[in-house]
Parts: sequence; structure tokens; C-alpha cells
Amino acid sequence: MEPRKNVLKPFEEKRSFMEDRIVSGIEENRKGRAYLTIIGKDGKPVENAHLRIRQKNHEFKYGANIFMLDEFPETEQNRKYKEYCADAFNLATLPFYWNTLEPEPGKPRFAKDSPKIYRRPAPDLCLEFCEANGIMPKAHCLNYAYMSPAWAHGTIEHEKECLDRRFRELGERYAGRIPDWEVTNETFKTSRPGRLGNFFDQEDYIEWSFAEAARYFPANNLIINDDKPHVWSKAHYYRTRSCYYMQIERALRSGIRIDKIGMQFHMFELAEDEQAAAREFYDPERIYDVLDTYARFNRPIQITEVTIPAYSGAPQDEEIQAEILYNLYRMWFSHPAMDAVVYWNLIDGYAHGTVPGDMTSGENYYYGGLIRFDFTAKPAFQIIRDLFQKQYHTELELDAPHGEANFKAFYGDYELEIMTASGSCTRTIHFGKKLWNRFEIQV
Repeated sequence: MEPRKNVLKPFEEKRSFMEDRIVSGIEENRKGRAYLTIIGKDGKPVENAHLRIRQKNHEFKYGANIFMLDEFPETEQNRKYKEYCADAFNLATLPFYWNTLEPEPGKPRFAKDSPKIYRRPAPDLCLEFCEANGIMPKAHCLNYAYMSPAWAHGTIEHEKECLDRRFRELGERYAGRIPDWEVTNETFKTSRPGRLGNFFDQEDYIEWSFAEAARYFPANNLIINDDKPHVWSKAHYYRTRSCYYMQIERALRSGIRIDKIGMQFHMFELAEDEQAAAREFYDPERIYDVLDTYARFNRPIQITEVTIPAYSGAPQDEEIQAEILYNLYRMWFSHPAMDAVVYWNLIDGYAHGTVPGDMTSGENYYYGGLIRFDFTAKPAFQIIRDLFQKQYHTELELDAPHGEANFKAFYGDYELEIMTASGSCTRTIHFGKKLWNRFEIQV
């Protein structure tokens, strides 16, 4: 085994356990049975109907951030970026970082023609793209203290007033168009002097933020989010005594509404530390143990930010990245509490913390994108695309001799082509995990 391939050992050593959980979990949690009754205009079942059934979308959400939407210097680069996003994903994370969305007080960059800031496309531009391509938008993040503007820092009263105005303005403009909102993010990272403000240190920071969000986003999903170390690492994970678990538990016990639980999974380790990190974070039993523990809250879980490094553009390194993602995505997809998985930076060379194309610093160092700097797709991109569009995808044909038929399939949106003696027609249905899933279809 090549040295770098040793990072795959945790999967291989527990292959039997992992595959058992994946296969049984996907069959039980991602598939169900739909019942169809085909009727004519007289309301009676149609005899001898034939159906072609094709899945158009998954109920499960999978996507990436779209921080580079229309951010590239070349028109063709922007076209390819949009094409990759629209082709492979049904979810996109939009940047609502306060310091770049409102760099000056009272002058938010909402409109699509707002002045550009690198990796921070305007919300209206992002929504236009999402809505045109059937992609569900998700907002990141209402109260991320590290990304708060300096002008909003001051007394606790001042900071709360500024936050209240921000929540209200975002709710009025976007609550009806963006269903999922991360409310807080990375609240255990305190070693950021001068960047967090004063309210961040208050005991009610989480509770106040979610109560405030509930006022302005009453019908939206409110999400708590935190980083990989405080969710997954041995230093911080003690099942129900984990700091993140207890933070959520305290908020819920106080009556605060938290609708979904977010977990980051950035493998931001240096190449020389990768094998030690792999033993800790790629262990299938540990991954399922963490998910099973947080599932006790009876809230959907999202893997909100994923980066798996390749560390170079070498083919063998890209193949290892793809194999890691193949195993992780299948495990996450199989878990009953899992709601969505979001890969973070789509394109190599345009990540946080450095200049475009510098692959020696910032997050570019990890070569963690799914697309190369030259805009060609890596194996990892194809793996994720094929998982949801080929491996976990339903297409079939059925006969309904007396107007009734049923089928087992992945939850999602379906197109039905129905052929009868009087002709053919096309109908659509949404087949959902929590729905009745009995459909009377008139032809």
C-alpha cells in the first residue's frame, strides 16, 4: 500500500460494519413506496396503463457554497462554474457574512449590481441563479461574530441593537425566499481578539440569537453550526457530555427553537499530519456514533461545510480524495437524521485566506476543491454527481392493468409518463419521507 493510501485504512479495517450501516440505512431511510391510481376524466380507474417513472431530484439536499458566482475574470470561467453547480447540486450556501454584506452601516450589498467583494456575491444575484436552476438556497450566517463589522462593535446594548436591525432587514427581504438560516457559527473559537465584539462573551449569546431569529424568521429552519474539532475530535467529543451537545441541550431546555443541527467537516490538517487525522476522523464507527448521539435531539442534522484535501494535482492524490468522499457521503446519506451535505469550495485555487491561484497558502494549500484550477472536473466531483444521479437514482417502467400501481424508490421529485389507449401525458409528483405518498392522477 502506498504511504498516502494509508489514510484509507480506517474505512478498510471497518468495511463490513460500514457497508452494513450504509446499505441498511439507505434502504430504510432514503427510500419508500409510492402508490398510484390512474383515473380518467370520469373519475374511474383507467385500464391497461403503462408508466415510465423518472426521478428528477432528491428530497435529500447536497450542494456547495456559491461564493464564486460571477467572481471569475473570464466569462467562460463563470459559465462553467454555473454549469457545474446546476448540473450536480440541489442546494447552495449563500454568503451573508455581515462585514462584507454591510461594510458601511446602512449600506447593505443586497442588490445584484452591488460593488463586488471577492468571494462575496450579492444575495440577490445568488438567489436569481438558485431560483432559475431549481437549487434550494441556504443562508450562512446571521450572527457569526468573527465576521461582524468593526462599526457594529461597542457596548453590548449597541451590538444587540445592530444585530436586531440586521435580523429584521434580512427577514423582511429574504425570509420568504431562503428556507434555511444558520443563526450562529463557531461559538467555541474564542482566540480571535478584537474580532468578536463584546456580546459574544455573554452567557445568553446563543439563546438571544435564536430567540431574535425566531421573531423575524418564524417559518424558516433555524440552524446552529460549529466547527469540526468541537463536534468530532477526541478532545471534545464525549457523547452527551460533549461541549456542543450540552450547548444545544441548554438552549432547547430554555425553550429556544433550534430546528437543525449543523456540523462542519473541514479536514484542514497539514499533509504530514493527514494519517493521524484520518485515524481519528475517518473511523466509521466513530462517525456513526457522533451522528447517533446528536440524533437524540430529534432534529435534522446537516454536514454544513466539507473539505477533503488532495494536497496536490497528482492523479493518485485526486483518486484518494474521491474515495474518501465516496465513503463519507454514503455514510452521511444513510443516517436517518441527516438532512443535507454541503461541500465547501468547489474550485481549486479560489478558497479563503490567500490570492487566487496561490496553492501554497490559505485554504488553497489543501487542493480541496472538486474542480481543478483549470476548470476540469476531478474524480471527486464525478463521484458525488454519480452517487445522486446514477447510483442512488430511480428510473423504471410499470404496468397498471387496472389503473393501480406501486413502486419503491428514493424520495424526491418524479416525472411520470403515462400511456393509455387514449394517448400519453406527463405528470409530476413529490414523493416524500414524511408524506402520505398515495397519488390519484387524472389523465
